[in-house]
Amino acid sequence: MKYAIDEAKLSGQDIPVGCVIVQNGKIIASAHNEREKNNDISAHAEILAIKKAARQLNNWRLDDCSLYVTLEPCPMCAWAISNSRIKEVYFGSYDLKYGALGSKINLAQISNTKPKIFGGIMEKECNELINNYFSELRK
Repeated sequence: MKYAIDEAKLSGQDIPVGCVIVQNGKIIASAHNEREKNNDISAHAEILAIKKAARQLNNWRLDDCSLYVTLEPCPMCAWAISNSRIKEVYFGSYDLKYGALGSKINLAQISNTKPKIFGGIMEKECNELINNYFSELRK
Protein backbone atom coordinates (compact mmCIF):
# COMPACT_ATOMS: atom_id res chain seq x y z
CA MET A 1 0.00 0.00 0.00
CA LYS A 2 2.96 2.29 0.62
CA TYR A 3 3.67 2.30 -3.14
CA ALA A 4 0.03 3.13 -3.91
CA ILE A 5 0.21 6.05 -1.46
CA ASP A 6 3.38 7.32 -3.14
CA GLU A 7 1.63 7.02 -6.51
CA ALA A 8 -1.41 8.95 -5.19
CA LYS A 9 0.86 11.87 -4.33
CA LEU A 10 1.56 12.27 -8.07
CA SER A 11 -2.11 13.02 -8.85
CA GLY A 12 -1.57 16.77 -9.16
CA GLN A 13 -4.94 18.54 -9.46
CA ASP A 14 -6.84 15.25 -9.36
CA ILE A 15 -8.23 13.56 -6.26
CA PRO A 16 -5.17 11.76 -4.85
CA VAL A 17 -5.79 8.10 -5.57
CA GLY A 18 -2.95 5.75 -6.36
CA CYS A 19 -2.99 2.15 -7.52
CA VAL A 20 -0.42 -0.59 -8.03
CA ILE A 21 -0.88 -4.06 -9.48
CA VAL A 22 1.34 -6.84 -8.20
CA GLN A 23 2.15 -10.21 -9.72
CA ASN A 24 4.33 -12.72 -7.88
CA GLY A 25 5.44 -10.06 -5.40
CA LYS A 26 6.53 -7.61 -8.11
CA ILE A 27 4.81 -4.37 -9.13
CA ILE A 28 3.93 -4.68 -12.80
CA ALA A 29 1.83 -1.51 -13.15
CA SER A 30 1.09 1.69 -11.26
CA ALA A 31 -1.08 4.71 -11.89
CA HIS A 32 -2.79 7.65 -10.25
CA ASN A 33 -5.94 9.60 -11.08
CA GLU A 34 -5.63 11.65 -14.26
CA ARG A 35 -9.21 12.76 -14.95
CA GLU A 36 -8.40 16.47 -14.86
CA LYS A 37 -5.09 16.09 -16.64
CA ASN A 38 -6.59 14.07 -19.49
CA ASN A 39 -10.16 15.45 -19.47
CA ASP A 40 -11.22 11.82 -19.25
CA ILE A 41 -13.86 10.68 -16.76
CA SER A 42 -12.57 7.10 -17.00
CA ALA A 43 -8.98 8.02 -16.09
CA HIS A 44 -9.25 6.59 -12.57
CA ALA A 45 -6.08 5.12 -11.06
CA GLU A 46 -7.47 1.57 -11.17
CA ILE A 47 -8.53 1.73 -14.82
CA LEU A 48 -5.17 3.17 -15.89
CA ALA A 49 -3.24 0.57 -13.86
CA ILE A 50 -5.33 -2.30 -15.26
CA LYS A 51 -4.61 -1.11 -18.81
CA LYS A 52 -0.88 -0.87 -18.07
CA ALA A 53 -0.82 -4.34 -16.48
CA ALA A 54 -2.66 -5.83 -19.46
CA ARG A 55 -0.12 -4.27 -21.84
CA GLN A 56 2.76 -5.48 -19.66
CA LEU A 57 1.45 -9.06 -19.64
CA ASN A 58 0.00 -8.91 -23.16
CA ASN A 59 -3.19 -10.32 -21.67
CA TRP A 60 -6.36 -8.70 -20.30
CA ARG A 61 -6.77 -11.60 -17.86
CA LEU A 62 -4.98 -10.56 -14.68
CA ASP A 63 -6.06 -13.60 -12.68
CA ASP A 64 -2.76 -14.05 -10.87
CA CYS A 65 -2.51 -10.38 -9.85
CA SER A 66 -3.41 -8.35 -6.78
CA LEU A 67 -4.47 -4.70 -6.84
CA TYR A 68 -3.65 -2.14 -4.14
CA VAL A 69 -5.49 1.18 -4.19
CA THR A 70 -5.70 4.04 -1.70
CA LEU A 71 -9.50 4.49 -1.99
CA GLU A 72 -12.23 1.87 -2.23
CA PRO A 73 -13.08 1.47 -5.92
CA CYS A 74 -16.18 3.07 -7.43
CA PRO A 75 -18.67 0.94 -9.43
CA MET A 76 -16.84 1.52 -12.74
CA CYS A 77 -13.51 0.45 -11.30
CA ALA A 78 -14.92 -2.41 -9.23
CA TRP A 79 -16.52 -3.90 -12.32
CA ALA A 80 -13.31 -3.50 -14.34
CA ILE A 81 -11.39 -5.21 -11.54
CA SER A 82 -13.84 -8.11 -11.51
CA ASN A 83 -13.85 -8.44 -15.29
CA SER A 84 -10.06 -8.39 -15.48
CA ARG A 85 -10.11 -11.36 -13.07
CA ILE A 86 -7.84 -9.78 -10.47
CA LYS A 87 -7.76 -12.21 -7.55
CA GLU A 88 -7.34 -9.81 -4.60
CA VAL A 89 -8.06 -6.16 -3.91
CA TYR A 90 -6.52 -4.25 -1.02
CA PHE A 91 -7.78 -0.72 -0.40
CA GLY A 92 -7.05 1.98 2.16
CA SER A 93 -9.90 4.44 2.66
CA TYR A 94 -13.51 3.32 2.71
CA ASP A 95 -15.78 5.32 0.38
CA LEU A 96 -19.12 5.48 2.16
CA LYS A 97 -20.73 7.37 -0.73
CA TYR A 98 -19.52 5.52 -3.83
CA GLY A 99 -17.61 2.48 -2.56
CA ALA A 100 -18.48 -0.56 -4.66
CA LEU A 101 -16.59 -3.27 -2.82
CA GLY A 102 -18.60 -3.27 0.38
CA SER A 103 -19.22 0.24 1.71
CA LYS A 104 -22.17 1.34 -0.42
CA ILE A 105 -22.64 -1.72 -2.62
CA ASN A 106 -20.58 -4.84 -3.27
CA LEU A 107 -20.20 -5.64 -6.95
CA ALA A 108 -17.78 -8.46 -6.10
CA GLN A 109 -20.77 -10.45 -4.83
CA ILE A 110 -22.36 -10.58 -8.28
CA SER A 111 -19.12 -11.08 -10.19
CA ASN A 112 -18.27 -14.47 -11.64
CA THR A 113 -14.68 -14.15 -10.44
CA LYS A 114 -15.39 -12.87 -6.90
CA PRO A 115 -12.06 -11.25 -5.98
CA LYS A 116 -11.07 -11.35 -2.32
CA ILE A 117 -11.48 -7.89 -0.77
CA PHE A 118 -9.42 -6.42 2.08
CA GLY A 119 -10.24 -2.87 3.22
CA GLY A 120 -8.74 -0.42 5.68
CA ILE A 121 -5.10 -1.11 4.78
CA MET A 122 -3.07 1.89 5.99
CA GLU A 123 -6.43 3.60 6.31
CA LYS A 124 -5.18 6.53 8.40
CA GLU A 125 -2.55 7.49 5.82
CA CYS A 126 -4.98 7.09 2.92
CA ASN A 127 -7.65 9.15 4.70
CA GLU A 128 -5.10 11.93 5.28
CA LEU A 129 -4.40 12.15 1.53
CA ILE A 130 -8.08 12.59 0.70
CA ASN A 131 -8.86 14.89 3.64
CA ASN A 132 -5.87 17.14 2.93
CA TYR A 133 -6.85 17.40 -0.74
CA PHE A 134 -10.39 18.51 0.03
CA SER A 135 -9.23 20.87 2.80
CA GLU A 136 -6.93 22.63 0.31
CA LEU A 137 -9.67 22.70 -2.30
CA ARG A 138 -12.04 24.50 0.09
CA LYS A 139 -9.51 27.23 0.90
